[in-house]
Amino acid sequence: MKERCIIIPAVKKNAVIPDQLVKRLAGVTLIERAIHIARAVMPGEDITVLTDSQEISLISERAGVGCVCQQELRFSSLDIVSEMRGLLTGMAARYRNCIILRASCPLLTWVDVEDAWKHYQEEKADRLVTVRGVRQRIWNMRQGNLHSLLYEAHGAEQDYVVESRALYILNLQSVILDGTAQTGRTIPYFLNERAIEIQNYQDWWICERLLLRRHVLFVVAGYPAIGMGHIYRALMLAHEITDHKITFVCTRESELAVESIARKDYRIVRQGAEDLAHTVLAQRPDLVINDILDTNLHYMEGLQAAGVRCVNFEDAGSGAALARLTINALYEDTAGTETLRCGPDYFCLRDEFAGARRNPLRSQVRTVLVTFGGTDQRDCSRRVLDIIEPICRAYGIAIRLVAGPGYSHRTRMEAHVRTLENPLLEFTWATNVMSRMMEGADLAICSAGRTVYELAHMRVPGLVLATHEREARHGFARPRNGFAFVGLMDSVGDGRIRNVFLAMLKQERRRRYWQRQDRLDFMHNKARVVSLILEQLKDDRV
Repeated sequence: MKERCIIIPAVKKNAVIPDQLVKRLAGVTLIERAIHIARAVMPGEDITVLTDSQEISLISERAGVGCVCQQELRFSSLDIVSEMRGLLTGMAARYRNCIILRASCPLLTWVDVEDAWKHYQEEKADRLVTVRGVRQRIWNMRQGNLHSLLYEAHGAEQDYVVESRALYILNLQSVILDGTAQTGRTIPYFLNERAIEIQNYQDWWICERLLLRRHVLFVVAGYPAIGMGHIYRALMLAHEITDHKITFVCTRESELAVESIARKDYRIVRQGAEDLAHTVLAQRPDLVINDILDTNLHYMEGLQAAGVRCVNFEDAGSGAALARLTINALYEDTAGTETLRCGPDYFCLRDEFAGARRNPLRSQVRTVLVTFGGTDQRDCSRRVLDIIEPICRAYGIAIRLVAGPGYSHRTRMEAHVRTLENPLLEFTWATNVMSRMMEGADLAICSAGRTVYELAHMRVPGLVLATHEREARHGFARPRNGFAFVGLMDSVGDGRIRNVFLAMLKQERRRRYWQRQDRLDFMHNKARVVSLILEQLKDDRV
């Protein structure tokens, strides 16, 4: 006697959509999908399709599985055991257990079947029923009126389980041979999001969209040495990709990245001791979006060998050539190609800037914004503040000092601000509305990352100090776009910063810079970049 068999009930008369069992859903008919799942679990000789259709009988025969065709067959109740008692009784002579697999639940996978079977065995159960959890109020209906709550006197929400007719496992010996389906122990198996059963056209549409969904994996890095710009961009793009499954992989040193992404409720995997390529491939992605600065050849060759498609951001490393697409918005001095897109046309504005009020040109500087990104590891903010604060105090200029969530000098800065006792000085840490910080600003002092694009959009001329050599190569932060590039922070003296700041207070220079920014437009860039990313999922290249 064998341990188990699979029965697939496929009764066309019971279909809620005409010919739904032989109609293609995401390219595969429901009955073929169910047979494929069954064949991934067991050999064809232990699989039987129960049907009333000669067409389904032929499909079963060609798929190499057994078939029982009864043209008058129709199920009149929800009790699947009673409806199939004759067939199950016959199976009991050859099998100890039976797995009933429904074709009308197309999101079920062979992994679910095997996991449910393992759970059934471990629990030594007599029956297993697939269910999904719901949290609802349940009402009793009498003669068309909602009369009272079932099970709850006070109308509170309760947790219930609802049967999903995807899978039913039963012990043929204890349930069939004694003539009842009510004895023994029944356990649940929670399918939840994969428990959708096709009962109408809306279910069909939802299942098709879910089956066509692909797995997009963002590989990101975010820690004090490189800042948080990669995290902000990846999250912004992930919010736009709503038709596919999203997972984030964070490099092992990226604790800041893990904390930021966790607040957005995406699934996160952190790299362990293994190579990054191993961590990525273990997630079985269809598309990988790398936002980790320069990739190396070894990493990209590993992904390429596995047939994974890649889109890379800000990548000037040896592995960039192996990406399907590389987008380097911060680099303007590189010639673009079909697979390499460079320059400000590919910079993506966050949604908060879409409705922000851009600044008019004011005759005098009233507010200066100072910000050095999400981490400011070397505390450039403190140095710049000490240079400009006496000037701003003398001219009655307000200072908005803004630090990101990775700024580790917060406590010392707060103490320093208190000692200055300047009523026009405001320190903000980890704001979620950077656009609000830029509204009303007449001048800015910042690093050379993505902030300069946001400032240009908001029409805020600025002084730019690169915090490291890589930033110094970002060509956008130059006078042609409304910025005075002062140089590399380590190479510039306090006197130079002071003199450029004083020069920028003059209206004539600010007018020229403001007018140059007024010609810039980044509003449609995000849609362009998302479209380029999604095109990679449609690309049939091997």
